[in-house]
Amino acid sequence: MNREYIQWYSPVLQRNMEMLIFGYSGATVLFFPARMGRFYDYENWRVIESLRDKIEKGYIQVYCVDSCDCESFYSSGFHPAAKITRHIQYEQYILQEVMPFMHQKNSTSFKIVAGCSLGAYHAVNIALRHPGAFNKVVGMSGRYDIATKIGHYEDLLEGYWDENVYFNMPSQYIPNLGDEARLQGIKQMNIVLAIGREDVLLHNNLSLSRALTDKGIHNSIYIWEKEAHQARSWRQMVVNYL
Repeated sequence: MNREYIQWYSPVLQRNMEMLIFGYSGATVLFFPARMGRFYDYENWRVIESLRDKIEKGYIQVYCVDSCDCESFYSSGFHPAAKITRHIQYEQYILQEVMPFMHQKNSTSFKIVAGCSLGAYHAVNIALRHPGAFNKVVGMSGRYDIATKIGHYEDLLEGYWDENVYFNMPSQYIPNLGDEARLQGIKQMNIVLAIGREDVLLHNNLSLSRALTDKGIHNSIYIWEKEAHQARSWRQMVVNYL
């Protein structure tokens, strides 16, 4: 299986960023790591190994990017406004640096964005905010409002709220979305959510799915047995949904 390690200094983030690329052709998959994860986690967890057949046959090429969570939502001692600002900078790094690089490496027109855990949030949020950039989004074991306490998951912004927060929480902005052009763009995407029946985030996933449906946006939600917030389940999910 073709494997490449890439690193460059990001002008947007003002730091070095790393990634791993698997495969040589096919649909490009932008793969966000799990909460506070690293670019090598999916390889270490054998999630990439589960995709070996699709990768080696040239069906997909997977770009495992690094996270910036420890400098944004999980940074300690920073004001929540600074946390959401850093998150927006991370999004700009993806849009301005990673995606042009992906296009340069592989100019295929079909683009998938995916992630597990907090990576699912990153994938779904960027896809819904920039629907023209992607053809498909897959969120596995995701939480789509990190500014609200859900079970044992704390409000990562400590009650702080502003427009930047609102427009980066899919569970908040999708029910009120009225921009017809953006809605039409989202409707062109294949949207897939996967969550375990016993996961504390099940209701949040069902709520987002219903909000999308209420806006006339087709989406598929797959509910797995028991608790599926783990690499063992993700190894199976990627085979089914990517």
